[in-house]
Amino acid sequence: MALPCATMDKTPSDLGQPTGLAAYACRPEESRGRLHPEPESATRSCYQRDRDRIIHSGAFRKLKHKTQVFVYHEGDYYRTRLTHSIEVAQIARTVSRQLGLNEDLTEALALAHDLGHTCFGHAGEDALDKAMAAYGGFDHNEQTIRIVAKLEQRYAEFDGLNLTWECLEGLAKHNGPLIGPQARRDGATDEVPPSIADLDRRMALTLDGYPSLEAQVAALCDDIAYNNHDVDDGLRAGLFSLEDLATLAPVGAAISAVRASYPDLEAPRLIHESIRRLIGAMVEDLVGETRRRLAEIDPGSPEAVRAAGRPTAAFSEAMQTHQRDLNAFLFRRMYRHYRVNRMMTKAKWVVQRLFEQYVAHPECLPDEWRQAAEPLEGADRARLVADYIAGMTDRYALKEYEKIFDIKAIN
Repeated sequence: MALPCATMDKTPSDLGQPTGLAAYACRPEESRGRLHPEPESATRSCYQRDRDRIIHSGAFRKLKHKTQVFVYHEGDYYRTRLTHSIEVAQIARTVSRQLGLNEDLTEALALAHDLGHTCFGHAGEDALDKAMAAYGGFDHNEQTIRIVAKLEQRYAEFDGLNLTWECLEGLAKHNGPLIGPQARRDGATDEVPPSIADLDRRMALTLDGYPSLEAQVAALCDDIAYNNHDVDDGLRAGLFSLEDLATLAPVGAAISAVRASYPDLEAPRLIHESIRRLIGAMVEDLVGETRRRLAEIDPGSPEAVRAAGRPTAAFSEAMQTHQRDLNAFLFRRMYRHYRVNRMMTKAKWVVQRLFEQYVAHPECLPDEWRQAAEPLEGADRARLVADYIAGMTDRYALKEYEKIFDIKAIN
């Protein structure tokens, strides 16, 4: 049973929270609290404390060396999971401020949303999901919950980070409701991932409803960030050109506007100017469409947002079409480019072989993990191995692979 935050008797100004919150924003003094009772900070709201715990977690630090699209050794200027998460947080705070939302909660959700990603990006996740097929599969959203509710073991009185109900709800429902008529099916059933189902039993996350508006904004700002920085990284890598993008609106419009204002601008500056204008256009569209929906719904509380029966934060139909076109372009020209595919094929092979080796020979695991794995069998051992591999950075996974399978490698 979640307990209320100890900050309930403090005012927003006492806690460093802007006082101009909308009626539908989450307020720290109204939080449903934490699973494990503990004294709250005298100087920070419970959402600020959530954010700080996420930043100081081991899982957050490791995002520095986890792939977004390009593996770390391919260049220093490409995005990683860490830089991506920081970009999402920056955009999400901007949108939250415009909508009168709780910026601290939005920032915490933005910074934590990718904690569960494996090494080697989606290729690593695909490989681990395939390896775990007989044991319930693997999903990075569920893994995020496992990390913040269990795997981070830093505090004396509890496992995990003991985040607030609102933060856990937003992470669990990053893609919307998990069950019920509003759930996004993707060909699946209403079966809830075990780690989220367990947390729901203990904290009643209302998995059939939408999350707070802060969580909805964080999820959409994730889309803004990765689409735009993938364009930037793809151009930098030479996978496609500005001319290839010119037919995509509003990408083409942004490029044309910059060229009209600066006819002789060199390519790197042209790319940056175009992308920052594209980000601005998407942010303005998100704010405008969300305000329109808020005017229709007129929610007087966060609960009214959760019960609205549809997303409150959204892009306009025109921008959704542009997003789909851009996603399709990136899929064809970047995510399935032969240079990316070659590395991702190798990455899948590394993850697959490491998984098989650790499950069959847990004595190859580091001492702490070996001691935990050896008494286990079947699904329990497989899940522990998946936790270990999912926590690896790209370079650590490659080094472990070399140590185990290269006879010449020195441990």
